[in-house]
Amino acid sequence: MSKSFLQKYLSFFISGAILLFLVILYFTHSPFQESVEEAWNILLSEDQDRIKEYVQQFGVLGPIAIIIFIILQMFLIIFPSWLPIIVGVLAYGFWWGVLINLIGVGIASTIGYFIGKRFKKVFISNKKYEKMEFWIENYSFITVILFRVSPFFSNDAISFIAGIFRMNYKKFMFATYAGMIPLSLAVGYFSTDIDRLENGLYWIGGAGAVLYAIYIYIDYNKRKKNEKQ
Repeated sequence: MSKSFLQKYLSFFISGAILLFLVILYFTHSPFQESVEEAWNILLSEDQDRIKEYVQQFGVLGPIAIIIFIILQMFLIIFPSWLPIIVGVLAYGFWWGVLINLIGVGIASTIGYFIGKRFKKVFISNKKYEKMEFWIENYSFITVILFRVSPFFSNDAISFIAGIFRMNYKKFMFATYAGMIPLSLAVGYFSTDIDRLENGLYWIGGAGAVLYAIYIYIDYNKRKKNEKQ
């Protein structure tokens, strides 16, 4: 195995090894399994007092635990993307909860982006990239925002996709926070009413998807007409 091969895929091997270790640990070490299941049940219980008490028991490590959870969430798609926001707000108050989430999102998005960029050649060839270049240059920014605010799309997958398609990192992060800041504020504000929050997110996501489709249709046809003139 060549040195260049190891350098190229080292981060992939490390990530895979960590995930494999956690899976094996879950099925072979009962205390770890019980801890994971306890956290799972509490965080998905919608019991505000129970969630707050559970997170606060970690003390100063609580915010770090939430950030780690946000990072792991990239691989644990079964967890809704807005759950860490609610957990943070319930445990540390509105502003601190939102801030902790935004820090976690920034770190997780950066990791996902560079993982995607690292393995772009595995998923996309130069010819395919050239076909997508028009879309990336003109519509990638608004696409990232839509993925961040909509419950219909994978909030985490967009980080990998942005890296794979070589979207400018600064542009990607600006779009990420353009979507996540208002979403985090809204989720934090309605965190005490989960049903109302979920309905609101679906309305926002649906309206956003429709407006996005209309914008792309109008802008694309406008560009085509200008090219013919």
